[in-house]
Order: sequence, then C-alpha cells, then structure tokens
Amino acid sequence: MIRRRDIKPIVQGDKRIIRGWVMYDWSNSVYQLTITTAIFPLYYNAITINGGSYTVSFFGAEVINTVLYSWTIASAFLLVAVLSPLLSSMADYSGRRKTYMKVFTWIGALGCSMLFFFDKENIELGIIAFGLGTFGYAGSIVFYNSFLPVIAKPEDHDRISARGYSMGYLGGVILLLLQLAVIQKPGWFGIPADSDLQYRLAFLTVGLWWIGFSQITFTKLPKYVYKKRKGRESVFLNGYKELRTVYYQIRKSNALSLYLVSYFFFMMGLLSVMYMAASFGKKEIGLDDSVMIPTLLLIQLIGMVGAFSFARLSGKIGNLKALMVALSAWTLICVGAYFISDAGSFITAAFFIGIVMGGTQALARSTYSKMLPETTDHTSFFSFYDVMEKLASAGGTFSFGLIEALTGNMRSAVVLIGFFFLIGLIIILTILKMNKSAEQKGLRA
Repeated sequence: MIRRRDIKPIVQGDKRIIRGWVMYDWSNSVYQLTITTAIFPLYYNAITINGGSYTVSFFGAEVINTVLYSWTIASAFLLVAVLSPLLSSMADYSGRRKTYMKVFTWIGALGCSMLFFFDKENIELGIIAFGLGTFGYAGSIVFYNSFLPVIAKPEDHDRISARGYSMGYLGGVILLLLQLAVIQKPGWFGIPADSDLQYRLAFLTVGLWWIGFSQITFTKLPKYVYKKRKGRESVFLNGYKELRTVYYQIRKSNALSLYLVSYFFFMMGLLSVMYMAASFGKKEIGLDDSVMIPTLLLIQLIGMVGAFSFARLSGKIGNLKALMVALSAWTLICVGAYFISDAGSFITAAFFIGIVMGGTQALARSTYSKMLPETTDHTSFFSFYDVMEKLASAGGTFSFGLIEALTGNMRSAVVLIGFFFLIGLIIILTILKMNKSAEQKGLRA
C-alpha cells in the first residue's frame, strides 16, 4: 500500500533524478556488451562445436548452435512482449513501477551470474541462464524507458537519451577491459591457461556489476502513480485494454502509426545485428578471439561518439531526417556485409556499425517520445512502444535463425536484415513527404 508521504511531485529536469536514470544504462549495458555482443557469443560458439559440427543436443533435440542461440533470444523477448502490458498495469495501480524494474533487474543479473556454471556438460543450464538474463534485461527496459518523458523536458529528450546510451557504452567498455585482462592473462590471476574459468568469471562480474550499479538508479528514481484504480477495473486485464486503447489513439495519427511500423522493421534489423554479429564473424569468416573482441570493443567506443553525433545532427535537420541517414547507412552496411571475407573488411563494417548503432537507438526512443499526443499516461504509450520493440527483437532473431536453418549459412540472413532496414527507410521517407504536404496545405490555407 502506498503511503501519501511517498508520493512526491516530479519536477522535470531534476539533475539528480536524471543522473540516476542515466546510471541504469551504465549498469545494465554490460549485459549487452559482454553477454550479447562480445565474450558470451564467442564462448558459446567455442563450447558448442563438437568435432567440427555445429549441432548441439538441447533436451534431446538436435539443433544448430546459432539457431538455438537466436531462438532463445526470440523466446525471451516474446515472453516479455506478452507479459509487459499485464505488469505495466499492475505497476500503475500499485504505484510501484520502480519495484517491477527491480524485479526484472534481479532476474537478469542472476541469470548472467548463473552462466558461471555453463560448460560443455551443462548446455541446457547455460541456455536457460542466458534466456533469464535476456528476459530480465528486456523486462527492466519496459519500465526504464517510461521514465524519460516524465523526468525530462521535451527539448532535452534527444540529449538525455543519447547521454544514457553513451554512459551505457562507457560502462560496458570499462568492465570489458577488466574482463579482457583476466581472459588474455589468466596466469596473472592464478588461472590455468587451458581453463575456461576466466570466461565464466566474466559472466559472474556482469551480474554483480548490473545489480550493484543499478542501486544508484533505484535510490534516485521517485515513486509515483499516474492514476488510481477506477471502479471494478481488473488489474490483470486492464494493461491489455490500455494497450488496445493506445493502439486506437495511435491510429488517429498517420505519422505516429507509420513511425511505429518503421520502428518495428528497423529494430528487427538492428537487434539482429547486435545479437548475431559475433557469431557471424566467428562462423562465416573464421575470425579468432584476438580479432573479434577488440573489434566488438571498437563498436562500443565509436557508439558513444555516434549517439551524440546523431543527437547533434537531429538538432540541425530533425529527428526523422537524421533517422533516414542512419537507416540508409544500415542498408549499405548489410549489403557490404554479405561480401565480407576477411578481418579487414569485418573491422571496416564494425566501424560504421558503431557510428550508426548508438545514434539509431537513441534517436528511435527520443523521436517516439516527441511524437506522442498530449497525455499524462506515458506508461501505456511506452508499454506499447516496448511491446513493439520486444516483438521486433523476437521477429528479427527468429527470422535470422530460420533463414540460417533453411539455407545452412548466415550470409543469407544478412540480406534479410538489409531488407528490414530498407523497409524502415522507405516508411520514414513517406512520413516526411506527408509532413511536407501537410505544411504546404497549411501555407495555402
């Protein structure tokens, strides 16, 4: 039960609250870098190769290792997409949005920590732990994103969103460098050179870092309630009803409706790249860890610059035009990636991915917050946004795995990703033409 003294008015632009909000990117982005992008995919691919075969046994079923990996991600995101409306509704009525964010944080951090026990003899445990880490990460973001339009003024959304992503990249890089010191020089830490303990310790540190630094966020973010329960509304069904209500509100705006369709497609592409890049480099090109890990680190470092660069670009030419630049670049990157055959071309592609990845994510979030109609119910709108993101994550990674399963290689899946970005680009161009037409009609009137 919420006590009256716990409910405090929220002042937009409060630097203390914003710093706390940004720190969650710092704390949870180690999952994205170590688990999603750099160390875990390489470790996973190494221990799931059996005598040159990429097929593994998962509860008796024979599956291609990277297909199992991509479908685990898809399952976790799909589950969050289904549950998030229910949980958002419960958070609204209980007033404890931050509590739900904490629960998902603990699930994710514990899942990452459980990967310490992942080895050749425990494939099922490793997949379950990885799924829990992904589920916790995806679930916590639902509540995290809904804070942005509440704590920040509209004109600051781009800057603060970019600041969050940049802090996330920085935090992930710092921990990764510490992990690499242990992985590259295990003898310095009393670890035998032929052991995999250094990798499993890296997964444990992700869980500890995530849960540790997130406490800064949880001490700064306020408790608040958007609305109180009315009449006999069901706390269990109302979230889905609100999602339907938001859907009908969004349909009233052609621009917002089209933007969300575009968002769905380009996020299918972006998140597939994020999750599958390391596996692509390892399996299709045959790069070893000494090339892969520094390259993936390069993506993160350049991503910090990219996030702020696109924030500045959007300030000059507008969010939608800046997104067009990013999506055009993504499409070209995917076309080029199909022909990658050596380390040099892979590193070149990684450089451009780093530039556009941070910028695209930051712009996508802030553009949506700017396009929302006048409302005090930001949570329901961001719940809809997060459901779209989770469905895009599930759809993208599932499609990637399906294409690989059908064709036997990952290059065909890269072509599919390129089409996702191209569709998103065409839709953004359509929105810009609609806006220009509307402005011209207004001038004539």
